[in-house]
Amino acid sequence: MYAVKAIYDGVNFKLKQPISVKGRREVVITFLEPVTGHVDNTAQIKKRPRSEIIGCLKGKVWMADDFNAPIEELKEYME
Repeated sequence: MYAVKAIYDGVNFKLKQPISVKGRREVVITFLEPVTGHVDNTAQIKKRPRSEIIGCLKGKVWMADDFNAPIEELKEYME
């Protein structure tokens, strides 16, 4: 599953960043609040090299030690 930002002008969707999904896909479109004061800065978006992306969240993401532990409130449903 991917999340992509776009601007809808009433007819077309203009993607705010490139995507690399191949083939036909089913999509779900959610309309958010109207865009005010939008400046088209797609020309300023610089694609980061893969070497900068891989590992960029190291040390910033953690998982609780008891992540897979049973939840007491749901115990009756799990039996």
